[in-house]
Formats: sequence, C-alpha cells, structure tokens
Amino acid sequence: MVKHQPLQVYEKQVFVSFVTGIYGCRWKRYQRSQDDSSKWECTWFIVLCSSFFLLLFWAYFWLVAQNDFNDFNWSVYNRSGEWRDETIPILASTTVGFSYITFLMILALFHISLGQQLNLYWVHKIGVLATLLTTISGVISVDDIWGDEWDILLVSLQSTAPFLHIGALATVTAIGWLVAGYVVRRERSNFQVMVLLIYIIILLALYLLPLTFTCPCIMDRHTLKPRPDVIGRRGAPMLAPENTMLSFNRALQHGASSLEADVTLSVDGVPFLMRDHTLRRTTDVSKVFPARQHDDASFFNWTEIRSLNAGHWFLESDPYWTVETLTAKDRSRIGNQTVCSLVEMLRLAARANSSALLNIRKPPPEHPHYRSWFMDTLWAVQKAGISQKRVRTVTWTPDTDRGRVRGFQQTANEKLSVAEIRQRGITSLTLHYSKANHRDIQEYLANNVSVTVYPVNEPWLYSILWCSGVPSVSSDAPQVLRKVPYPIWLMSQTAYNFIWISSDLVSLAIVIGIFSFQKWRMSGMQNYNPEQIMLSAVTRRTSRDVNIMKEKLIFSELNNGLSSTEELSLYPENGYARYSHGGLSR
Repeated sequence: MVKHQPLQVYEKQVFVSFVTGIYGCRWKRYQRSQDDSSKWECTWFIVLCSSFFLLLFWAYFWLVAQNDFNDFNWSVYNRSGEWRDETIPILASTTVGFSYITFLMILALFHISLGQQLNLYWVHKIGVLATLLTTISGVISVDDIWGDEWDILLVSLQSTAPFLHIGALATVTAIGWLVAGYVVRRERSNFQVMVLLIYIIILLALYLLPLTFTCPCIMDRHTLKPRPDVIGRRGAPMLAPENTMLSFNRALQHGASSLEADVTLSVDGVPFLMRDHTLRRTTDVSKVFPARQHDDASFFNWTEIRSLNAGHWFLESDPYWTVETLTAKDRSRIGNQTVCSLVEMLRLAARANSSALLNIRKPPPEHPHYRSWFMDTLWAVQKAGISQKRVRTVTWTPDTDRGRVRGFQQTANEKLSVAEIRQRGITSLTLHYSKANHRDIQEYLANNVSVTVYPVNEPWLYSILWCSGVPSVSSDAPQVLRKVPYPIWLMSQTAYNFIWISSDLVSLAIVIGIFSFQKWRMSGMQNYNPEQIMLSAVTRRTSRDVNIMKEKLIFSELNNGLSSTEELSLYPENGYARYSHGGLSR
C-alpha cells in the first residue's frame, strides 16, 4: 500500500507570512490554514468591520467639525467651569485608533484574498474591543455635550457628497474581487447567494445615490451671486483675544465688512463686550477679585472691569492654536489688552465706515439697570456717533420687549416663517449654518429678508453658502475666508451628470470583468485533467509553474475523489513532477 502524502509548498512566502504573522501571530507555515474560518473568527471579523465603519464616521465628523472646535471647548467650559482644549486628546486618540483598525482591516482583506483562515490574535481582539468601546463612549459624550453639532454631517455632504460617492464606488468595485472569488466556487450555499445579493444591492444603491444629492455648487457659474460679506465675529479671535480692540482691528485689516460683538451691561450702566456670563475665562478676575470670580459679569462696575487684563488668557490657553504664528510684537500687544466698551468698538466701526451686529444680553432681574438696559445701550450707540441704520441688534429677550428696540435693524437668531418675520418687524435673520438650507435661503431672499449665517470658519462651508446666495456670514476667521476668492469647486449639472454616469458605467464594466475572470479562473482549475499535468510535468519546470500545477491537482483530487492508495506528489526541489497511481512513476 502506498501511503498518501499531502502536497507541500517549500518556497518562501514572505508576504503571506507578514500578513498572517501580524494579524494572527502565525509566522510559521505549519500554523497557517486555508480551511474555512470558524464562526467565532467570523464574528470577530464583523466586530472589526463595525469598529472600522464607526471610526470612519467618527473621524469624518471631527474632520468637518473643525469649523466649530472653539464652540466645543466653550460648551465643555460651561459645564466644567475650567477651560481646556478637549479637542487635542480626542483628535490624537481618533487618529491612533483609526490607523490601527484600518491596518487590521487591510490585513483581514488580504487574508480573504489569499484564501487564508482568519484567526485574529488575542492582543488585537483586546485592542479592537477597547477601540470600539472608547469610540462608542465618545459618541455618547458628544451627543450629550454637543448634540446639535451632528447637523454638520448633513451640511458637509452638500460639499463632499460627489467626491465621497466616487470614493465609495471605487472601494465597492474593488471589493468585488473578493466577493467574486467567494461566490463562483463550484459548491453552492445559501450564504453565498445572500452575499451576492447584498453586494448587488449595495452596488445598485451607489449607482443611484446621486439622485438624492443636494449640492448648491452644482449650478451654472453665470448664476453665481456676489461674494458674501464677512462679519468679524468678536473681531478676529484667532489672531487676538475675542471682543478686544486689537481683535476688531485685525478683523478690519483682513477684509471684514462688519463687526459682531456680545454686549453686557455693567452694574453702573456701561455697556461692555463679553461673551460669557462671568469674567473667569477671558480675564484675570481670579487674581484681582478672587472672591468674586464666579459672579455675573454684569455685577462689576466699569472701573473694576477696566482694571482687568483681557489678553494673558489668550497667550496661555492658545484657543485656536495660533499663538506660535504671532510675532513678539503682537504677543506684547495682546498681553496688554483690556476689556472693550461698546462705545470704543462702535467708534472704530464708524471710522472704518463699517456696520455692527450686536448680541445684547438683558441683565438679570436683580440688576439695578434691569428696566433701563436698552436705553443705556441706545445712549452708547448715540455717543459713538455711528448711524443707527448701520447697527443691527439681536436682543436676547422675549418678543414683548422687541417693541422697545426702535431705530435699529432688528435681527432674530431663530428660523422663522416669512409671515412671522413681517409680523414681528424683523428685517434680517442671523442663523446657525445647520438651520440655513438652500431652499429656505432662497425663500428669504425672494422676500427681501437678509440672512447672515454663523459661524463660518472653513472654506468649504463658505463656498456652499456662497453658492446658496447667502449675502453675509459671521466668522471667527476673516483672515482665512479672505483667501477664498471663488468657491472651492463649482460644476454645471451637465458636467456632473456626465461624471456620475461615466463612473457608474466604468464600475459596472469592471465588476462584470472581475466576475467573468474569477469564474474562468475557477472553472479552469476545477476541470483540469491530472494526466495532462503528469505528461506536461515530465520536463523541468520553474517553481511558479510547478506551484500552479499543484493547485490544479488539488482541485482535481477533490473533484474526482482519489482513494487513499493513490499518491500525488510533486518535487519542486529537483524541478521534476511525479504522479503515482499503483506504482506509476518517473
């Protein structure tokens, strides 16, 4: 009786060893297997895929949320009472986690492509699980602290959807190689059919997905409206401390057409500029008046407020990561800044022939000027010598007080119908970008209602608002938007339709080609005659040719059901091939 010996491959497989070694710590040949992966390992592969897609979503969110990083830190500050840049650890952990999970995903796909059994190493299992749980906890925390920011995902798709579509189409088309290699095997199963149907559904959905896109920059360039005016939101707070004279000067120097400020009334009736309810974050009140650092800013008199330094905090906390780019002279000027009064800001705007947008906070009921808050603000405007027609106010008060706000252009910071706008006597709206969609903007402009969108700090957001016809935006970064003389991309509907249809056709042709090639390749291996291999293997062969014949012999042995007394052996070490059946040999 001739003993059956399994076929062996003796040449080095460096790439396979690298892939299986890092993924499953299987560096040796005998540790690897081409058997089907166990259900447990398939489950871990599903966990790995889930982690990858969740981290992809998470990383994309933080990529587009750069527009609002300062608002996120401010939200955290309002909860904790301590200012710290929470975006740095989030970005660092997201980058590390996404890189790690992406690398494991690539290795897993190589396993599938090479026909290797999936066997994730236990250290990686712990890493994947830790990354997944950390990301889930991050999503829950952001939803609690900064839940409104999720809207930026839909807003960003107005700019990125055409490009993400092409990237997704290329990825799914490439995955077709793995799907085809799995479903064209001779043996058939319900799971194979299910995998094929899911792949086809995903592919068809991607082909038709552009029908759902709403991209303002897909338009005729001749209908593009004039460039939106840029309003310096609290000046230019990336270059100087917010709501200071230096910040407003920097905004005007970088092309801001208007200035926006937050107005609070001091206990002795002087309107001054302060975003927060307290003075802790943007002044040194904790050093000068430590016992009163948690008091409302409106309960300090103007002399006390003026004595505080409003610049050191900017140099110490570096809220926009820009301090390193400043000159020594700029840092010196920043270090000497004080709290700015409303009169000073308005006089600067008048000298620059600019306008002003004021967010006026009504003082608490126990404030001595609670009933005269608006008259005190109006007095400051008159004292500044600026025309009331060039001052827009957003009063954080009930509509019952709006009738007292006369002489100014009144602005609401909430989304209203055209009928409500006319009823309330409002002439313009100041809306968060998540509330300003293309259709509503067109309706407001058609009814002579001016719209200002805030905060707009990134060129991509500025571009889609420009294409939507927004007349003005409020920005923390006028120096950035100044460098955007034209939308970052603009395309006609005809041109995009051509790109879309062409991409779909190319993808379809590649997928059909992949499936046809895989079917031809598999059928060739399964139908090869072992005797033909024996006859063609008499002559000396290269190692590559011998390996190909081994694969064909394996498939033939499985399909023809050779008995245990039959022996198939190839000897690549001497370049000859031998097929033995009851003693036949060479």
